[in-house]
Amino acid sequence: MSDTPIQSIGYIGMGIMGSTMAANLLKAGFAVTVWNRTSDKCDALRDKGAQVAMSPADLGSRGLDVVCINVTDTPDVESVLFGVDGLAASAKTGLIVIDHSTISPAATQAFAGRLSQKGVTLLDAPVSGGDSGARAGTLSIMVGGPAEVFERCRPVFQAVGKAIAHLGPSGMGQVCKACNQVAVSCNLMGVCEALELAKELGLDRRKMIEVVAAGAGASWQLANLGPKIIAQDFAPGFMIDLVLKDLALVAEAAHRQGLDLRGVEAARAYLQQVADNGGGRLGTQAMAKAVGRQ
Repeated sequence: MSDTPIQSIGYIGMGIMGSTMAANLLKAGFAVTVWNRTSDKCDALRDKGAQVAMSPADLGSRGLDVVCINVTDTPDVESVLFGVDGLAASAKTGLIVIDHSTISPAATQAFAGRLSQKGVTLLDAPVSGGDSGARAGTLSIMVGGPAEVFERCRPVFQAVGKAIAHLGPSGMGQVCKACNQVAVSCNLMGVCEALELAKELGLDRRKMIEVVAAGAGASWQLANLGPKIIAQDFAPGFMIDLVLKDLALVAEAAHRQGLDLRGVEAARAYLQQVADNGGGRLGTQAMAKAVGRQ
């Protein structure tokens, strides 16, 4: 593996997270080239100094050190890697692909095997921290893949995140993200139910949050989303549709292992109820709409 410092980075996926992370890479001094299926979403990055590619295959032909991916789901990652005009068609030996998407661990391992046949290394590196963490450059990054490649890419991760961990071989980053989504969703369910109980029994919910957040019931979900639920502020930091996608991946992985994750299924049911009522693009705190008498 080359020990030359990484200088040039391609970025696929200019959504809320990807566009912000790509901007932070530019701020850190990397030469960044971006691509998005809807090309006008690249305009803001172009204005900040990024180059714009015509396709993933165009990115692969440019001799970049790294290409990052941040798209919605497993089929989307497969498409930009191996589809028509996909990255793999033109990728040069030695390219590193960092996938920040949240996708299937099993598919990740398969993608890594296919890319390795072309001399390309895949690091699965899903993130946690939402849009606020992306803006601040304080994301948690969970990385699977070869340790030596992870170390070479550490400066890339440090430009967009704060808590950066190498968790083992290919797929382990995605496994950790699945565990993260279990903890987040089940915790949020507890927050929504606690707030509903407080309301029904006549307890000041803001005071309840203040007291519980100082004890063993403290959590990011309680401190940050609890007040939004009270204020009926359901603007998305992370959308219900996306967490439902993530929990479907969790369910798939659990099924493979014969696990019965009842808390996850309860959280999914609440979230699905909101989505079925047209709230799929609301923030995850809108789970509260399905809890109790809203």
